[in-house]
Amino acid sequence: MEVQDIAKLAIEALEDVKGKDIVELDTSNLTQLFQRMIVATGDSNRQVKALANSVHVKLKEAGVDIVGSEGHESGEWVLVDAGDVVVHVMLPAVRDYYDIEALWGGQKPSFLPPGGRPWSAV
Repeated sequence: MEVQDIAKLAIEALEDVKGKDIVELDTSNLTQLFQRMIVATGDSNRQVKALANSVHVKLKEAGVDIVGSEGHESGEWVLVDAGDVVVHVMLPAVRDYYDIEALWGGQKPSFLPPGGRPWSAV
């Protein structure tokens, strides 16, 4: 299965469980470890876990080998590693704090609600 097809399946799985702010980054020119990184947000720990599980199940059903999965215990940041495609599912505050899109050259969505105050970690 092609990398684009795997990424498309992962995004569909995230959309099925109402994942938010889904961003797909082409990392093929940045690293040899993987070719695509997908980042999504869930509203709660339970939804983050459900989103990651949806990706895991959908890819497995399509015959994609899952290398590993981390973070199911806390549900704040769950990673699903499908080899050439790596999926990160996070709570909004965790995603904002680690800002992995910026590290990999992507565009980060804003999590500041209208009328809200920006926050920063100390």
